[in-house]
Amino acid sequence: MLKDEDLKRAEKFCKDEINTYVLYKAISENSKDIQIKNHLLNLSKQELEHYNFWKEIVGHECKPDIKPGFVFKLLYRLFGPIFTLQIIEGNESSTIEDYEDFLNKLDDENQRKILQKIINDEQEHEKQIIYDIKDLRVKYLSYVALGLADAIVEVSGVHAGFLGATDKTLIAGIAGLVVGFSAALSMAGAAYLQAKQEKSVRASYGATVTGFTYLITVFVLALPYLLIRNIIDAFSISLILATAMISSFTYYSSVVHAQHFSKEIIESLLMLFLTAIAGFFFGDIIGKIFGIRALIG
Repeated sequence: MLKDEDLKRAEKFCKDEINTYVLYKAISENSKDIQIKNHLLNLSKQELEHYNFWKEIVGHECKPDIKPGFVFKLLYRLFGPIFTLQIIEGNESSTIEDYEDFLNKLDDENQRKILQKIINDEQEHEKQIIYDIKDLRVKYLSYVALGLADAIVEVSGVHAGFLGATDKTLIAGIAGLVVGFSAALSMAGAAYLQAKQEKSVRASYGATVTGFTYLITVFVLALPYLLIRNIIDAFSISLILATAMISSFTYYSSVVHAQHFSKEIIESLLMLFLTAIAGFFFGDIIGKIFGIRALIG
């Protein structure tokens, strides 16, 4: 016989499962890809089975307390099915622990078997369904990373170097654009060769994604130098933009690949700031040796 506190927990599980079912059903209706739609429908069907189990435990229907509208549809449209599903599944590790704890409170052997199957579903089956979904955003994610990370580190280093060598923001901004454009072509070529060897994506697409990401990043980081005349302010804003881009991409990647965001972002930001510091001191030394400030001024 379950205690009142156990029944309250079961009701929470019941609500969680019906909420998840509603979300999966809603985004499946939003998907135009037949294969992805079928995967999502399988997930929603599975969540409905889980809900029916908890409904039997609590002895009444559980109404969903969320409305799957604009937010999840926007997530799905912008960031794709895998990111959206991983966000929904984000609390599953704690859910599994709660279910395993609840398993010990059940006396009915049949109920124990059903709950054990639900736990197995949460651990393996749902993850496998998500893994089987083909998402172009994820497929080319490594090429976005190649363009973004290299552009941020290289162009931030160039800007930091000019911070140490001159106080002319326009010169620093143009230098970043020139270096960035050349580097974008170089990185696109490297991505093309990499894609040809891996054969997992079309080489031309991999090169285009890398080059385009690189150019967009270069332009964003150079923009403060083209609009602001104080080089300290321009550098600070550019560095903030670089941090925001790295953080956003790292978060997306960590969610998609189910990795720890904190570890990934620390490594990425450390590389960015070390490069900026090294670029500043190198630019300062070169500026003093050749008297660049006096020549430009």
